[in-house]
Amino acid sequence: MSNLIGTGFNAGSDDGELTTLESDLHALADIGCDTVEIAVTSLDLIAGGRIIEERAERFVALAKQFGFRYTVHGLVSSNFMDPVTCRYQIDAAKALAVLCDRIGAGILVQHSGALRADQIAERADADAREREALFELAEFCKPYGVRIALENIFSTEPGQYRQTPTEVAATVKALGHDNVVALIDFSHAYLESTYRGLDFRAELRAMAPVAGHLHVHDSFGRPQGFYEPYFPQESTALGIGDLHMPLGWGDIDWQDIFSELTFLPDTVLMMEIGRRYRAEQPASLETARHLMSLNATRTQLAAE
Repeated sequence: MSNLIGTGFNAGSDDGELTTLESDLHALADIGCDTVEIAVTSLDLIAGGRIIEERAERFVALAKQFGFRYTVHGLVSSNFMDPVTCRYQIDAAKALAVLCDRIGAGILVQHSGALRADQIAERADADAREREALFELAEFCKPYGVRIALENIFSTEPGQYRQTPTEVAATVKALGHDNVVALIDFSHAYLESTYRGLDFRAELRAMAPVAGHLHVHDSFGRPQGFYEPYFPQESTALGIGDLHMPLGWGDIDWQDIFSELTFLPDTVLMMEIGRRYRAEQPASLETARHLMSLNATRTQLAAE
């Protein structure tokens, strides 16, 4: 018995067209993935909150060529705390929920919000604004059977207002809506814990009871700071930043974590390890399946 139902990798487009996504899907099928998370907003499918139907039809036809379980990553720039763009964000997310339904995806990833250091006047209402937007979206998602997965993000600039992983879990609990779950991004939690001096494992424990989706990729939990690498590989060489490395390249103790925590039923272990690491993806897939087996044992013990 396990609450983890599948594992795989993220996929998307490099240029807004379907060709690179199709190539990605074929490669992931070849290595035996059962689940794929599509970065739908890497494709030109939505304009001003409206689905471009001709393109959407081609996208849905492509997705249905494969036997994957799908999840969908929403706007990477999603931010329901921002009063200027919040309405536009909600409209785009609703369009994404419709596309989720068309490809049979049960999860729509939404990043938790943030405010810049100079948005001082907006801070008092930031958490309430995010919760109201999430509730509106959750009500919209209900008839589609789509769950919003609220992802913990790490601080990206000095003075930024950003919820900790524990606070993201509190937002999900406060909403108490069946169509909103937490998304644990383990590397993000590691980075934010280092930056704020928090207990990394305690932050994970706070999120796990309401977590219905997981983002797994390795790192060393070292904030990027103001370092600007010439090549992305230089950040990897230094071990700093949100690296999205293959499992085992960083120092996250995956075995211990998945032996300890339990998650909500129907949770996907999604590896955000992209095509840059195509050669290493099969080994990470094997590791992920091992972690799922460990977690199945943990889930069974917790139920007894």
